Amino acid sequence: MTLSFYVHIPYCIKRCGYCDFNTYTPSELQDGATLEIVSNDYIDAVLRELEAAPKDQVPTIFFGGGTPSLLPADDLGRVITAIKARNGITADCEITLEANPDSVTAEKLKRYLEVGFNRISFGMQSAKPHVLAALDRTHNPENVKRAVDLARSAGFESISVDLIYGTPGESLDDWRETVVEALSLDIDHISSYALIVETGTKLAAQIKRGELTMPDDDLMADMYLLVDQLCEEKGFSWYELSNWAKPGHECRHNIAYWENKNWWGLGPGAHSHLDGKRFWNVKHPNAYKEKLFKGDSPVQESETLTPEQMARESIMLGIRMREGLEIALLQPHQLEILATYRENGYIELHEDRVLLTPVGRLIADRIVREITF
Repeated sequence: MTLSFYVHIPYCIKRCGYCDFNTYTPSELQDGATLEIVSNDYIDAVLRELEAAPKDQVPTIFFGGGTPSLLPADDLGRVITAIKARNGITADCEITLEANPDSVTAEKLKRYLEVGFNRISFGMQSAKPHVLAALDRTHNPENVKRAVDLARSAGFESISVDLIYGTPGESLDDWRETVVEALSLDIDHISSYALIVETGTKLAAQIKRGELTMPDDDLMADMYLLVDQLCEEKGFSWYELSNWAKPGHECRHNIAYWENKNWWGLGPGAHSHLDGKRFWNVKHPNAYKEKLFKGDSPVQESETLTPEQMARESIMLGIRMREGLEIALLQPHQLEILATYRENGYIELHEDRVLLTPVGRLIADRIVREITF
């Protein structure tokens, strides 16, 4: 057995308008606090939680957030060193850092490599200033190329950028410029996500007040098909609904999630999965640290999946992937439903597998709902 680790770094300089992630600015945690103060003992708490995890060998580690690149490399390196010493890592272990393009320097990137990182993912989102403004993003779009070039010069083996499409005010031409700009960078991987407006965010309030208008479904579909086309033309193959990569640069950490492998989430609000059991930690960093320093478990709740739930999840996750879904996992009535989608060009059958076509990927959730409920 193997065990992947996700390490949550819950700190940001500023909360973006669309963000519903479990992140906090220093001032939200403590009046007048600096990042150094609030994160000071955070790694100590993470290392305490690590002691509860199984000791299986580790094929991937992913530091997400928040903005992990705000923390000094040596602090994050303490976690990598502890996992190596305690569990051991595979020879080709993929160790990823999520980073804001504004937050890296040549010196920091060199040090991140020295402490063990070999993959980096930059939050680009868009190349258009007015789109970034609608998203309330803080980075300068010109800094993305600078950050990517610095990372490549430093020696990172794999570099990814995250994009968001469907922002209020974003046209198809805006989106085309963003994707073309991203593909011109010295990168190996692109993640491209449709904007989801989460209740309670600043963006949701702006839309509710009529200050911003969401693009319609047809435009969103055109945006997805465009990024798929442009990526494939540049040698980035689709391997999961929202992800494209050059050969050998697929994100193995995320593939572990989609293949329902075991992983342990370290940090507040982090989720874990061990052999069909799921559990997740208390959300607030202060409550998380308090529990661990008292010697208590930070786990808030857990659930054990039934065989039926696991079967549904295997279908939901499998169909998202380039390799598709094993026909052997499906019942006759499910195959009957899929036959209609095949006639309409949404799926293809390849030997013993069901594969989504590009237009089928647009309605993947609907297909999954119909064959699993």
